[in-house]
Amino acid sequence: MHVHLIGVCGTGMGALAGLLAAQGDRVTGSDRAFYPPMGPALTRWGVETMTGWDPANLDERPDLVVVGNVCRADNPEARRAIDEGMNVASFPQVMEERFLASRRAFVVAGTHGKTTTTTLLAYLLREAGADPGMLVGGIPRDFDAAFRLGSEDAPFVIEGDEYDSAFFEKKPKFWRYRPWGVILTSIEHDHVDIYPDEASYLDAFRGLVARIPEDGILVAYAGDPHVRALAKEAKCRTRYYALDDDDCGDVSPIWSGAPAKSHAGATPIDLFGGGTFLGRVLSPMSGRHNARNLIAALALATEGAEVALPSVLNAVPGFGGVRRRQELLAVAGGVFVYEDFAHHPTAVFETLAGLRARHPNGKLIAAFEPRSATASRRMHQDEYPGAFGPADLALLAPVGRPEIAEDARLDTRGVAAAIAARGGDALAADSIDGIHDAITEAARPGDVVVLMSNGTFDGLYDRVIASLTPVRA
Repeated sequence: MHVHLIGVCGTGMGALAGLLAAQGDRVTGSDRAFYPPMGPALTRWGVETMTGWDPANLDERPDLVVVGNVCRADNPEARRAIDEGMNVASFPQVMEERFLASRRAFVVAGTHGKTTTTTLLAYLLREAGADPGMLVGGIPRDFDAAFRLGSEDAPFVIEGDEYDSAFFEKKPKFWRYRPWGVILTSIEHDHVDIYPDEASYLDAFRGLVARIPEDGILVAYAGDPHVRALAKEAKCRTRYYALDDDDCGDVSPIWSGAPAKSHAGATPIDLFGGGTFLGRVLSPMSGRHNARNLIAALALATEGAEVALPSVLNAVPGFGGVRRRQELLAVAGGVFVYEDFAHHPTAVFETLAGLRARHPNGKLIAAFEPRSATASRRMHQDEYPGAFGPADLALLAPVGRPEIAEDARLDTRGVAAAIAARGGDALAADSIDGIHDAITEAARPGDVVVLMSNGTFDGLYDRVIASLTPVRA
């Protein structure tokens, strides 16, 4: 079968292309450009690539054309496929029909923590002797790619994205995933370009929960009031999880953990199930949010896939994580330089708190580029100052979407002023160069620099490392 993907260089579409190629299809794909790491990866997986969105890319009339959600209704290639009556589908439709129809889908959903938890769950299942399928919106360190076919009798673990499917299918992607087991980590209004208000955002997750069959399982974070409320609507069995001191309202979590102080980059966690001590696990991830992610993955692995708890506990210390999630890029001139994908205020706070726990000494310098549709707008103007609380110095780059009207755009100077009013130190820079200069002026050996963006940060990562690395004579 010849499958052609329009917008193939996106993280999800690229992984789908790899899955299809691994399944034996001939796969072609087009996009505006093929930058690393995805461009070279597609070639390695056997995907034939075409630069530019050109109707001529469809001259061979593929058996199936997959249109990514990066494409607008006037995309010339997608337009030809639709107008000429070719077999056209969205990315989640192909996942549903080709990979999830005959398998138990384990869907990891929530505003925060999806990528790490999905990768961790797939890793634990593999290490415990299962052979799971996987598709994740990141670059996992413990797998050769962001996808794997796995065996038909093992679960398929997939990151559950609430974003819409395609311009012709304005529904959340994860509605298509036939969820049997679901982890629901959190719900905070996000993706304002798709969900104009909180009610519409909640409805997306409500639809996901409603799609879990009665014999399925929902692993729900008890510390989130929105998650608790939706979990009570589930017709399947529900397993709540939390940390020991989380406010869980009227819910008593079955799975809980008590993290101790991080040491040497690892966090000991005492694990409890139904009030019984299950053992101490050493997590290689820092931060309370990652402790919760670990508990959720353990719960679904053992109760959903029925693998033995000791086998997954033994595997936890070896987890390599995901690139761009608290990823240590370098130690340059004695300065620890990290990269993270955080852009929502809650994610910013959890990332900084986790790094502060890992590095209790030295300054924590946080540089933030607001680029996402949500981060670029004022909707979290009042939350960002508190999000930078764990940092000694907060550096805010210009908003990455200048086309947003000024009265709706995030006011970075206002955020910096509010941080200063709280007793913190902050700078709203006029340019990426200003961020670079502030970092190199402030950072000293033993300090930590974290660069947070869901984009490229205009190449700041390499520039900072080069500037902090001593020049040898």
